[in-house]
Amino acid sequence: MRYKKLGRTGIEVSEYALGCWPFAGGDVWGDQSDETSIAAVHAALDAGINFFDTAESYGDGRSERVLGVALEGRRDEAVIATKVSPSNLSRDGIVESCERSLRHLRIEYIDLYQVHWPSRSVPLAETMGALERLKEQGKVRALGVCNFGVQDLADLLEVGAVETDQLPYSLLWRVIEDAIQDVLLANETGIICYTPLAQGLLTGRYASADEVPEGLARTRHFAGTRPQVNHGELGCEAEAFAAIEAVRRVADGLGEPMSSVALAWARQQRGVTSLLVGARSPEEVLRNVPAFDLTLAAATVSELSAVTEEVKLKIGSNPDMWHSKSRMR
Repeated sequence: MRYKKLGRTGIEVSEYALGCWPFAGGDVWGDQSDETSIAAVHAALDAGINFFDTAESYGDGRSERVLGVALEGRRDEAVIATKVSPSNLSRDGIVESCERSLRHLRIEYIDLYQVHWPSRSVPLAETMGALERLKEQGKVRALGVCNFGVQDLADLLEVGAVETDQLPYSLLWRVIEDAIQDVLLANETGIICYTPLAQGLLTGRYASADEVPEGLARTRHFAGTRPQVNHGELGCEAEAFAAIEAVRRVADGLGEPMSSVALAWARQQRGVTSLLVGARSPEEVLRNVPAFDLTLAAATVSELSAVTEEVKLKIGSNPDMWHSKSRMR
């Protein structure tokens, strides 16, 4: 396992970050055993993965609580990232959320505390002031944001600084390449990629859009008429699955699993610190470990970008995976 610095800090994180949202179960992930989730965390630690990402909103704190139990006795091996919800970004709300997350996680400090989504009602100066105080108090080591676009980042830089921006980025979701990526690079802000396997689409698990479960078929790849979808757009199901088949052909030519090739492509993109890969079991954790030893030739990286270009064009410039009117600016 290879490691990188978290932004401008001295904190070293594994390139493979374990996404702990599946531990929450519920409508999106279905039934999930806490014992299996705990075993997944232990498997990750044993494989050299030290970066774990959760949020207060995942299962109303269930994901945090399960991660906290899993890391008992092994806290010093882990870099823990969690997120405060947009409804809690006031001065008092952040303090209350942080204290609650610390209790859930059974820890004394959070390594990376992230704003989950921008707020359109609480001034960023108020939010950043509260977060900086938590750092001064030793309850937080580093600050990050998620889902901040170019304008949000510009507004943020007027009142403070963060080490990372967590964004959707994969072969099937390349919107950040248009402008966001350059802003982050210019400000030495690391990119944490979420959904680098496009919620399983890039594993080859699904042969068609019809096979994708309702809870996962909510992004703008899918038709707005599908259940649980909020964007109301036509989607790009045909283009997405044509691209998936093209990626599969490239992977087959390399003799590598499609998921490994997709992760390697994302890992080799500019400014990327870690890839956030969700897993529900030890087997799922270990399945993706070899991808972090795979380095693609420059020609292969270019070929993969070319075969997914039509999806990139179809998605357009809206960086929000879930809504037609972006919550990201």
